[in-house]
Amino acid sequence: MIDIEYFYFMSGTVRQQKYSKLILKELSAIFLKEKTNILDNAFITIADVKMSPDLSIARVYLSMTLAANKAAILDKINLKKSEIRKALGNKIRNQARIVPQLSFFIDEIEEGAQRIEDIIKNLNIPNEEN
Repeated sequence: MIDIEYFYFMSGTVRQQKYSKLILKELSAIFLKEKTNILDNAFITIADVKMSPDLSIARVYLSMTLAANKAAILDKINLKKSEIRKALGNKIRNQARIVPQLSFFIDEIEEGAQRIEDIIKNLNIPNEEN
């Protein structure tokens, strides 16, 4: 049986979900339009945003599918974290009281899916004969 408190914690409250969608949308716009100089023209998308219960911390998961050195790009983003947070604050100031602290992480889900897809492609499955 699933513990209801665990499920509630994992999905987040409606308030957390709405706020994470707002942060995701605005950070995506910031990364796409304003901060290309930070990213060295690497194509980066915001895969997910998870909010803390008090909305003070946003865990931002970045997808870097075509980037050669993901760790170096993540380091650059972390160095410019305050600049990104300021741009986010300018965008959401009329919609939210709190501009959360940003924590950036590399999204590993896409890489895992790619590895599984590669394994499936390389399987040697004999044809079924009736």
